[in-house]
Amino acid sequence: MELKDIKEKLEEATIAVATVDKENRPHTIAIMYAKVIEEKIIITNNYMKTTIENIKNNPYISLVFWKGEEGYRINGKSEYFDSGKWLKFVKDLKENKGLPARGAIVIKVLEIKPLC
Repeated sequence: MELKDIKEKLEEATIAVATVDKENRPHTIAIMYAKVIEEKIIITNNYMKTTIENIKNNPYISLVFWKGEEGYRINGKSEYFDSGKWLKFVKDLKENKGLPARGAIVIKVLEIKPLC
């Protein structure tokens, strides 16, 4: 399965984002949206603290989302940007109007699996 096959569903879903801390304890948050650009998933950092710290220490990330009766798990490797092209991209998103858009998490997809 490729990212393009689930792009529309992913961009419309609420998404659970899981990272791990320095002691390998899980940390999960929910986000309202993500964007798929250049075969990457882009998530805006508006108010994340622990998630960003975790990504800086361990770039591997897992996303889970569902739309109707279909669900998917995406495992990937993330990179955090607080300047440059990706920061400009998230600042320009209409969804971020009135929000701080402090940075962008850019995820290279390593694996996509259906939940059922």
